[in-house]
Amino acid sequence: MAAPRILIVGAGIAGLSLARALAQRGLTADVVERSTEHRTTGAGLYLPANAVRVLEQLGLGAELAARGRPVTSQHLLDQRGRALARFPVSAIWGDVGACYAISRSAVQEMLLAAVDSSWVRLGLGVAKADTDGTVTFADGTQEEYDLVVGADGVGSAVRASVFPGSEPRFLNQVCWRFLAQDSTGLVADGVWTAQLGSGGRGFLTLPLGDGQVYCYADLPSAEPAEPATDWRGRFADFTGPVPALLEQGADAYFAPLQEIDDTTWATSRVILIGDAAHACSPSMAQGGAMALEDSLVLAELLADGAALPAAYNERRTERIRWVLEQNHRRDKARDLPAGLRNLMLRLAGERLYKANHSKLLPRP
Repeated sequence: MAAPRILIVGAGIAGLSLARALAQRGLTADVVERSTEHRTTGAGLYLPANAVRVLEQLGLGAELAARGRPVTSQHLLDQRGRALARFPVSAIWGDVGACYAISRSAVQEMLLAAVDSSWVRLGLGVAKADTDGTVTFADGTQEEYDLVVGADGVGSAVRASVFPGSEPRFLNQVCWRFLAQDSTGLVADGVWTAQLGSGGRGFLTLPLGDGQVYCYADLPSAEPAEPATDWRGRFADFTGPVPALLEQGADAYFAPLQEIDDTTWATSRVILIGDAAHACSPSMAQGGAMALEDSLVLAELLADGAALPAAYNERRTERIRWVLEQNHRRDKARDLPAGLRNLMLRLAGERLYKANHSKLLPRP
């Protein structure tokens, strides 16, 4: 039986990890990316243990350990730096494995180096995909494939043409991401720290090593557009390392937060993975993890000759649904009045985080 002809649309985390997983199983794919260069927006990443587990299965565990920074504990603080909850990540993940902080560019480089460069074509977007596997590229050419995989992010052209009802929904929240140098010495190595302010504001710090810190800030917003005034003023009352870090955030990457709350991801010849399928709130840092899991599961099913899309939906639907539901719960809890939220986290922070992740401990 001839190997299937596969097209992966998008050369981000989802698309490249799928290409790598397929290669491990003796399958090949064409990878197209509409950008003329590999993008590394997003600044940094927190890779929870289930994401690390997939990277290890892709044969990238040693390189991740060399380029990333282990995260050993999580601290939740109020905007003045007072402790709400502190716990080791092992309390959440048990023996699943380690968690890492790493720059977004390092992950992209790792995955690019792990696939055959001849597979990847930059500057070639997809204008339309059809359910029969026919793809019309942006340059007007057409090709037919046994399987088209939309790994082209929240603005997926594949999703728009094959699954037009699955549109992203604005979560009434916006964020900024940037890298900074810690001149204060207050960003503890190996510690994921979230300072939570009143009005649903949050500021996350994640040390990447050598004094570099990944910073993530978010707040509620009625509009998906970036505010006209300097966003950093919204966090002027935060203490600790935040003021010094904010000084370096003038060119932060802005994004409205969106979600695709739908489980229509697959036909017999077209499948969506990663943010193209199920973009979600970053509340649980599971966007990248779910993309990695999608890729591994899909590669396994294709290698085994499983019937698509039923087998893929069976493996992924419940898990993705769980992540979306837990994100909603955590976002609602964070938006409670500050006093009530802080009391809840002091009394049950570790227990709540452990419950949020409980169904992600088994392999997907």
